[in-house]
Amino acid sequence: MDFLSLIKDNLLELIPAVYILGLILKGTEKVPDKYIPVILLPIGIVGAFAFAGISAQSVVQGILITGAAVYVNQLFKQVKKNEN
Repeated sequence: MDFLSLIKDNLLELIPAVYILGLILKGTEKVPDKYIPVILLPIGIVGAFAFAGISAQSVVQGILITGAAVYVNQLFKQVKKNEN
């Protein structure tokens, strides 16, 4: 099963938004890298609430959105690592 197919179509646009917020957090020296996914999780959930309403389904969608954003970040890191 395709991971992205689990995320509702109207929420897919939140993935790059959460990813970019993660990059912004990474650029600050005050936030250790290990806490960035923990900070992004409530942001993903609140984003899902904003687009889909407050429900248990939105919480799951927020978790999936954050997971996709973190996965994309790690994917880029691993691809870049193998090129060197």
